[in-house]
Amino acid sequence: MTKFPATLYTGAYPSGHIQGIAVDPIKGFVYCSYTQLLVKLDLQGNLVGSCEGLTGHLGCIDFNDADGRVYGSLEYKNDSIGKGIRRFLGESEEDVPTSFFIAVFDVDKITRPHMDACSDGVMKTVYLKEVVEDFNGLGESGKEHRYGCSGIDGTAFGPKFGQTEGKNYLTVAYGIYGDNDRKDNDRQVLLQYDISNWDTLLQPLSQENFHQSGPEKPDGKYFLFTGNTDWGVQNLEYDEGLKRWLLCVYRGKKPQYPNYPLFSVEAASPVCVKEKGEAELSLSPEGILHEESGVRGWNFPRGAEGIYSFGNGNYYVSYPAKTEEGYQTATLKLHTKEEIFS
Repeated sequence: MTKFPATLYTGAYPSGHIQGIAVDPIKGFVYCSYTQLLVKLDLQGNLVGSCEGLTGHLGCIDFNDADGRVYGSLEYKNDSIGKGIRRFLGESEEDVPTSFFIAVFDVDKITRPHMDACSDGVMKTVYLKEVVEDFNGLGESGKEHRYGCSGIDGTAFGPKFGQTEGKNYLTVAYGIYGDNDRKDNDRQVLLQYDISNWDTLLQPLSQENFHQSGPEKPDGKYFLFTGNTDWGVQNLEYDEGLKRWLLCVYRGKKPQYPNYPLFSVEAASPVCVKEKGEAELSLSPEGILHEESGVRGWNFPRGAEGIYSFGNGNYYVSYPAKTEEGYQTATLKLHTKEEIFS
């Protein structure tokens, strides 16, 4: 840990707020997603390069040790978030086809600022059909959006749920609408994908004509009861040291729940298959128990805008801010597990 600074200033950008953090611990680079762009920093906080030009929402990111690429959630939709992004960019707010992708960045090719995500050959994408179907599907009482699905955000690599060893899967968490008047949005939804054949699915992205190259189905679909949150899992992270999945959220507003900002799942915790065939996960027993609901979690207030586990009891956590000129910025600060799980 001696080479990683206790604080790292990420720079300031004309974009939405910081969304996620990824670290290449071997080459010593830090990556931050800022809604419409990805930035690459060295360990002194110097900007090595950036990937820009996105008109959708780039969310949580993770570094894949197996191939040296950065993976992140990328969504295009016509709700308040999608229209707000296009308004911010001065783009037309007319309807765009709802599409959800995993963006895959060949970060070794990011060598200078202002590289274009779609035309400079640094980013390809995979379409997630399952998410589109749930977003467009109907939930309880015929309400829009099955499971309250608002898209995707949290993204992380880790083992298959119920295991601590073996193949790593790309795990993607749904965004969930914070509607207090429905009950089918009280669970988090997580998809796991085996990406070993994804090089055959990856396609460059045209933001004028979205492709639909992607897996027909995920390799696993899981549900986790937490009570409703505001926009679902913002940041998902696998802690190799604790063998624990971290789910950072914006606090929900339903009064019957504790509305924790941090939940977790033990990697080894068995998966329970319900009568309807749904695979249910359980919350970590170490979490603070809310007796009325049975929900367990923690009150660590940060992480929704970026958290990275080094796997040794240390974490980078994002602290967003805004400059006087209106640019978004953030400082990454080191935290210990005692500070987070208290």
